[in-house]
Parts: sequence; structure tokens; C-alpha cells
Amino acid sequence: MKDNERIDGLSLDNAAAEQDKLRAVFPQCFVEGKLDERKLFALLGSFETIDANDRERYEFRWKGKQECLQLAGKRSAGTLRPCRSDSVDWENTRNVYIEGDNLEVLKLLQTAYYRRVKMIYIDPPYNTGNDFVYADDFADPLARYREVTQQTTKSKP
Repeated sequence: MKDNERIDGLSLDNAAAEQDKLRAVFPQCFVEGKLDERKLFALLGSFETIDANDRERYEFRWKGKQECLQLAGKRSAGTLRPCRSDSVDWENTRNVYIEGDNLEVLKLLQTAYYRRVKMIYIDPPYNTGNDFVYADDFADPLARYREVTQQTTKSKP
């Protein structure tokens, strides 16, 4: 980084980065700085726009998925600050412990530690303290499993 460069303090703008990639390959599909989907589809040989409800494919869907994607695409203005008192061997270790909202921290790491992180362990935010909102004990006796799946120990002729 040069001395006169300023850092805006925001996480990576994924949407802008993806649009820049498209703009580099298909500049003719951008009108007044915005992607013209019709021009892109026409260029790719599809003269009809694709109706999202008409596609046949396997998808992982849930209520609120679009809102989640929009939230993930928003830029973060947070700051990662080290907590030396909670760290172990701060001066010598190369490991960093970070506590915060998973999505916000990941967006901040994306910019600050790009290609420098080897592993991330995320502790799921459910079932913390005494607030058990997610049943995560799925132990079931083998006999019950065989009963439910209609399996027997004897083979049928």
C-alpha cells in the first residue's frame, strides 16, 4: 500500500467485485454503469429472461434466503481489535482468537486477512448458555432405527 492511499474501513464489496469481472469480459452489457440482463442473455444466446420459478434444478432453499443473501452482500464497517488479555502467548503465537457475529467477522477477515487464514473454526450460535433452541442430540437405539426403517435381522426368501 502506498503512503497516500486511504483505506475506507469497509469490508469487501462482493457485488461490485463481481460486476467488475462481468464488465471486464462483457463491457457491452453495461448501460450507464448498470448491467443490462437482456443484453447479457442475448449475448449468451438466450433471448428470453429466465423465470426463477420455471427452473428445474436442485436447490437449497429456506424462507428468508433472499434476505440472508442481501445481508451477506452488505458491506461491514466494523473493526477487529485484539484482546491481549484473552489471548495466549500474544507476542509469539500466530493464532488469533476472534469473538463476534459470525457473518460480520468473516466479512472483515475477507479484506484484512485475504489469503492469510489457514483455518477458521466457527462455533454455532445456537444452544448457548441455558437457551437450548435447537435439538442437537439425535441418538437413537439401533432397534428403533430398524423398526422405523422396517429392517429385520433375518433375510427374506
